[in-house]
Order: sequence, then structure tokens, then C-alpha cells
Amino acid sequence: MPKAVVVGSGPNGLAAAVRLAQNGVEVTVLEAADRLGGGARTTEKLVEGTLHDECSAVHPTAVLSPYLRTLDLERYGLRWRHPEVMLAHPLDDGACAVLRGSAEETAAGLPAGDGERWSRVFGPLAAHIDTAASDLLGPLPRRPSHPVHLARFGLRAVPPAALMRKLWRSPATQSLFLGAAAHVMHDLRAPMTSSVAAMLIAAGHRFGWPVAEGGSQAITDALIALLHDLGGRTVTGKRVGSTSDLPEADVVLLDTSPGSAARILEGRLPKRVHRAYHRWRHGPAAFKVDFAVRGDVPWRTADCAAAGTVHLGGDPDEMLRTARDVHQGRMPDAPFVLVGQQYLADPVRSAGDVHPLWTYAHVPQGYDGDATTAIIGQIERFAPGFADRIVAFSAKNPADLARGNPNYVGGNILTGANDPFQLVFRPRLTPHPYDTGVPGVYLCSAATPPGAGVHGMSGYHAASRALRHLERR
Repeated sequence: MPKAVVVGSGPNGLAAAVRLAQNGVEVTVLEAADRLGGGARTTEKLVEGTLHDECSAVHPTAVLSPYLRTLDLERYGLRWRHPEVMLAHPLDDGACAVLRGSAEETAAGLPAGDGERWSRVFGPLAAHIDTAASDLLGPLPRRPSHPVHLARFGLRAVPPAALMRKLWRSPATQSLFLGAAAHVMHDLRAPMTSSVAAMLIAAGHRFGWPVAEGGSQAITDALIALLHDLGGRTVTGKRVGSTSDLPEADVVLLDTSPGSAARILEGRLPKRVHRAYHRWRHGPAAFKVDFAVRGDVPWRTADCAAAGTVHLGGDPDEMLRTARDVHQGRMPDAPFVLVGQQYLADPVRSAGDVHPLWTYAHVPQGYDGDATTAIIGQIERFAPGFADRIVAFSAKNPADLARGNPNYVGGNILTGANDPFQLVFRPRLTPHPYDTGVPGVYLCSAATPPGAGVHGMSGYHAASRALRHLERR
């Protein structure tokens, strides 16, 4: 039986391990931390009984993932829970645009004149997103399986978000779109910055923006249980700094940043790959604050009170200005803040009337200040009295995030900058982005296509390359 070692136990590492084990490979997963899961972990902290997601929290790409959907993870306890409203984006004048379960429902709630255009833009994408997912969640420079659907998506994905927003007239609708686009964590005037918004909105209209019951850890636990059923092993507390730390194996998969992969493979990488991995760029960072809040957040608008996710970034001009400043290394006074109210769909995360609130702000790469007050200020801006409801909070700056997960270099939770080149050619210019150039060794982290998100597709594709290598031996 061939042997494989997977370094790193994030969703991609675990998906790669499952894929290999399904094909008769003896798999061992090595994790440096004392817990498995990478960005998909959940912790009980602040107040006994409150469950806080450590990084990933809302999972449109998980329910879209062509691979994860084949695994029947519900057999291992995974349950998806959906909020009444997927996403709300409030403005200072009291307007609030809302993303609902279908393009038509969303369009019906948008300001006059915007709904029809929204349906025309996102309705066809949502109708075919599950068919197109195999192309969208894989390396882009290849022959597509569904060229018409991919071309339709490309027309929405390639323009800068700053330009694409002009399809709609009202500031509320433009901000709703730009808030989704802001997940790219890049200057929204750049080409390709509409891509993440197109994906998240279309996936939401088709499958929703669900949370995992009991926290994102439930996704990790289900993958681990499946892997163990297939005969795979997991080892925690095992840091891999070089190939000498690896047990004997026929193939090795690295769920690491390109820089970490280069250090592990020092002296073995082809020069062109070594240069590319060391040139890999990391983008803006996150500053994360978990709150325990007594009672609900006192939002001004009822839509925010029902939303699983709330984007706080103000009007379109403010959104564009903030994204530009963070990209250029300047910390804005009022940063873009994402608020996760997972407990609305999943009440088991709360302790009585004390609820966990998940937040983070976009901040410059390596930011070493304290954004806690700025985050509280942004929430107070749209929910006066919020500060009075805080029971406890815990903040993590970019350095803290990087210590907790070495893939988050400088606090960049996307494992790489999403500039136009790296969005398409990640982690280097090659038709085989998962290959390291070292025979039998593959990169499977979010630095490879399709990028960040709990979808497991980077692991799936890298494992497929590894299986081809084993077949050729």
C-alpha cells in the first residue's frame, strides 16, 4: 500500500488526506498545533458555554464545493443551519440592503430600479453555479468543462468592483455588492476584484450562506471522522521544519504557505519554483475581536438583527476609500468590519442570553496597533448602545493570527494577496499549480487554486495530482 504524509490539517489538508485514503493510500496527517482544523476551529471561551469560531465562520463555498458535497459529512454529525437573512449592509441614513435566498427575493427588496438589474446579473450565475463550480473552484488556465457558464461568470468577475458597482443606482445596492467584493481584501479599483463577490453572491442565491451547527469545528470533526474510518491517521504537536522531519512516504502534500513549503524543501526545489515561492505576496490582514454580548446587538434596522452576517463599511465611496487605504498600508479611522451573528441560526452557541459575536476588521499587512476600539466604534455607529452589552471580549492582532496559524503571514488570512496575477496564477505561472517541482511533493493550501475558503478543493486537486504520480510509478 502506498504511503502519504499531509503536512497541515486545515480543510484543504484534510480533504487531500480523505481523497488519498479513498483511493487506497495509507495517510498520515501531521499538525504542528495541539488541535486539528487550521482555520476551521471553534473554541469555548469568554463565557462558559459560548462557542466562538476562530477564523472561518460562514460557509457558502463549503456547500458549493463539488468534492465536499460527495462526502456525505452529515453521517458524521455535520448539520447546516441557515439564518433568516444571509447578509445585511446598513448605511448611515438608515437604508439597509439585504442579500436573501434568491436573486428574485433580493431584487424585490432593493431600491427602485436596482432589482431588475440585480436579477439579470446574478440570476443566471446562481442558476448554473453548481454546474460551473468544478471550473470555478479549480485552476483557471485550463480547458473548462462548461465554457458557456464559465464565460458568463468571467463577464461578471473580471471588471474592477469599483466599476461593476455602477450597474446599480442606489448607494445601498452598490454597498451591498462592494461589501461582498471586499472579501477579496484588495484595492477594489483593480481588475478581477468583482470575482469574489460574483462567487459569494451566486453561491448564496443557490445554496445560502450557512453556518455549521456547533461551530466550524464540526466541519473539521466530520472530515477527521471520515478519514479515520478510511484508515487514515492524525498526529498533533508535530512541527515539520524540513524534509528530515517527515516519515517515509511515497507522496507528500503541504497545506502550508509557499514560503513555508520553500523552507521545508530547502535545497530540493528547482530554482524557478524556489524564486516563485519566495516572491509570493501576502495582502492585507485581519484584526479579530470575539465578543460575548448580553442580549442581541441593538441594530437600528430589523434586517441587521436577522442577518447571519453584517458588513459595516458605510457608503460606496467610503468602501472604496477604505479598501484603497488598507491596500496601501494606511489604517483607516473607520475600517471595514465584518460581523458574524452565527448564533441566530445556531442557538447552541449561546449561553442563555449571552451570545457570541464574531468580528474582524480589514487592516494593513502586519498592522501592530489595536483596532478593538475602532471595531466597537463601527458597530456603535449602526447599533447605538452596543458597548453597554459587552460582557467580555478577546482580541487578536495580525501577529496573534500568524502565531496561531503560520499560513496567515502578517495576519493575511487568505494565505496570499489577491492581486490580479495571483488570483489567476497561484502560486506561480504554471499549468500545474499544485506541483512543487519535487517529484511526489505537492502544495495544497489556499495559496493554490481556487484560493481561500472552506471548500477543500485545493486539497482535492493536489491529491489528484499525487494519485497520478502514484499511478505512473
